[in-house]
Amino acid sequence: MKRIVLQSGADMTRVALLEDELVMEFDMDRPLERQQAGSVYLGRVVNVLPGMQAAFVDIGLEKNAFLYIDDLLPAHLEKQPAVKPSITELVKPGQTLIVQVDKEPSGTKGARVTTHYSLPGRWLVYMPQASYVAVSRKIEPDNEKRRLKTLGEQMRQGDEGIILRTVSAGQSVEALLGDLSLLREKWQAVLAAAQTAKAPSLLYRDADLLQRTFRDLIRQDVDDIVVDSAAAADKLRELLLPHAAESVPLIRVHDGAAPIFEAYGVNEQLEKAFRRKVWLPSGGYLIVDQTEALTVVDVNTGKYTGTVALEETVLHINLEAADAIARLLRLRNIGGIVIVDFIDMAEDANRSAVLARMTEAVNRDRIKTNVVGWTKLGLLELTRRKSRDNWSELFIQTCSHCQGKGRMMPELDETEPRPAAAQAVKLEK
Repeated sequence: MKRIVLQSGADMTRVALLEDELVMEFDMDRPLERQQAGSVYLGRVVNVLPGMQAAFVDIGLEKNAFLYIDDLLPAHLEKQPAVKPSITELVKPGQTLIVQVDKEPSGTKGARVTTHYSLPGRWLVYMPQASYVAVSRKIEPDNEKRRLKTLGEQMRQGDEGIILRTVSAGQSVEALLGDLSLLREKWQAVLAAAQTAKAPSLLYRDADLLQRTFRDLIRQDVDDIVVDSAAAADKLRELLLPHAAESVPLIRVHDGAAPIFEAYGVNEQLEKAFRRKVWLPSGGYLIVDQTEALTVVDVNTGKYTGTVALEETVLHINLEAADAIARLLRLRNIGGIVIVDFIDMAEDANRSAVLARMTEAVNRDRIKTNVVGWTKLGLLELTRRKSRDNWSELFIQTCSHCQGKGRMMPELDETEPRPAAAQAVKLEK
């Protein structure tokens, strides 16, 4: 049972995807200064760093954007290090460039931008300069992949590139061509705007939340779409009617007394999912810690003691944890490097079972996630594509006293006896 719950309002719109009443994905409108991924700018190069093979580009945000040489070279050259030129041969300070935000600003870092442009549509992703066709690996069977690959090659023109999304499976040539035509028009509008714009300036902004819900979440396997206002329902129907008319009857307006996110248990589940300590159904728990470089997840048996033997107990908790971690990656929008410290297992077969469960669980994620494998220390490595902020960075404020460490240095009164360790430090000084 898949249900989409949408809460609209003048100040904020939020949407949740529930699978069997469990919240699996969450999204919300954010302040425009933070909602940058996918936006296209006319930027000005302010600094070129040959030692880093990168440049900084002013796109009008608080911090200059970072442009790496791989995001500047044509797609057919970026994976051939031997032929890479120096970045000083490609861009100069003061030069204007059309760039697209690939990763939003985060912490002390500015946005990362690229010239490998891509515009997502309902059925496909349009890349005006990619020169290739790709088909989602989740599409089955193989003959449907071959059909879409052939159609993509027939539809693209010149240097265009096309990615056929998972939802394109079974779609007609007319539907795919219609989507492609709309995306071509958007790109031509971007180029036209760049001719008259003065850098830095915004040329194109990615879709709002209602449009992204229609584009990314509403699929043939969705059973129910609940919204809290007639206006939002009408807007969704308007979006769906030309492309997915079969989903229009699924839309209904919530008429309960409780707010929609309360009625469907979304707020309660979000509150639990964003804690540092996340409980598993059996009584085990996860500890989730995020650093600037990576996210670390520690798996613990907690209250679960099992009924047979230690190895069976550990395997049960680890398998349960794999499902829960895959859900948290989606729900909290965790990106980058993820390290999981599962409970140690003695048998190789059990380690393989946990690896297989983790791989299966992340394959349901719309965001590209790669299970790298076990390290020599018995940790599991994953990577998940990061373009937008982890929701924790928006929901959770860092404590002004302990700076998020959960500990504070004691304020010692010099008139009181000092601890022995502190006295030793003072004597050394």
